[in-house]
Amino acid sequence: MNKHINLPLPFSHLFGKMASLSVKPGQRFTMPDWQNNSLLISADAEQQRYNSHHIRQEGRALRNETGNQARWDEHNTRTCLNDRITSVDRWREALARCLTDTDLEIDALTKVKEAAENALQAKNLCLDVAIECLTFRESRRNIDVVRDPLEEELLREVKVIEKTKKELQQRVDEAFKQLCLLKEARQQLNCDHRHKVETLELDRQCMSFNVTSGNISFKVKPTRIPDGTTALREWELNSQCNKDRAEAEMRASVDLRGAITLSIAQTNNELDAQRIATEFALRKRIRDVEGALSELRWQEQNTLEEIAEMEEEIRQLEEDLRKRTLDLKVAHTRLETRTYRPHVELCRDQAQYGLTDEVQQLEGTIRALQRKRTESQDALDALYRQLHRIQTDIGYKTNSLQLDNKCMDTRRKLVIPVEKFEPEVDAVNRTRNLPRNSQLELA
Repeated sequence: MNKHINLPLPFSHLFGKMASLSVKPGQRFTMPDWQNNSLLISADAEQQRYNSHHIRQEGRALRNETGNQARWDEHNTRTCLNDRITSVDRWREALARCLTDTDLEIDALTKVKEAAENALQAKNLCLDVAIECLTFRESRRNIDVVRDPLEEELLREVKVIEKTKKELQQRVDEAFKQLCLLKEARQQLNCDHRHKVETLELDRQCMSFNVTSGNISFKVKPTRIPDGTTALREWELNSQCNKDRAEAEMRASVDLRGAITLSIAQTNNELDAQRIATEFALRKRIRDVEGALSELRWQEQNTLEEIAEMEEEIRQLEEDLRKRTLDLKVAHTRLETRTYRPHVELCRDQAQYGLTDEVQQLEGTIRALQRKRTESQDALDALYRQLHRIQTDIGYKTNSLQLDNKCMDTRRKLVIPVEKFEPEVDAVNRTRNLPRNSQLELA
């Protein structure tokens, strides 16, 4: 049984065309076209060989030219690098010398600053001693609390010490600020010097590169200008400014060291002079108080002697008063007894008149003795009051003398330099020597 197969339309159309074509389709050329094509191919080959020869000649010339140019450029680059290395190395050496000088100046200024701090610290002892002496003398009593020359000298000494401390503190502050400036300048120098060293390493590494180096390669945009790039003149000015600033700070430091050393010497001399004046006033005050005490003790001795004599005189007055009183009792008894005479015998005879006169005389004597005893007792009381006043003043003076002697003992803590320091100036280095530590104790 035959089956009928239905094919799609495109396939049926293709099978129909293939069945109708009998020859290969395409363009047909003539013989002249074929010959002309061969001639054209030969001519083109000849022209291409000519062009190739010309290009080879140009390439050889270009290779010679570029090779020479490359060798010259590489030589010129090496020369520039070498010159740059020389210039950078010269600046590195200059900065290294300046760094060394800066370090030496920092050390010298630090030592002078420490000397000023030590002098300032020593003034604290002087101030403590002066204030302690003033505090001691505040314990004086009564009339001895006097504004004497010693107190004026002590107060003046306190003012001098505070003035010298203020001046030295100012110098220490100036030295601290100058040290900060020196260290800042040194930091810039050190940074510049370190950059110079790194630059020298890099440029010398560049000098060592060649075509056989193993670490050469193409880089991305090698001709770019990095951020922060500076001009050559700016580079030179930066190093020169760093060097000039360091040298200027060193000159200022040398001048400051001289000023600090002179200030130390001047403040020491001024304070020594004031201490000597205070010592003189203290010794004079002690002599004056001792003289006053000697006079008071002499007065005390004389007063005691006078009191003893006055007490003896009062005792004798009282003894005489007792005797006169007894005599008066006898006279009174006689008169009273004679009043008992009988009748006409009770007459006023000479005995009566004599007894009456005796009584009157004794009464007057007793009153006189009583008055004298009262006066003597008042005088004795006045002597005792004066003795008490003398002894009280002796106590005041003794207390003052003890306080002044305490001041003298306290001031023995102080020392003064033997030599009056005159700074020796080195005309070459412009440095100043500090005073030696030779000292002696105040007598």
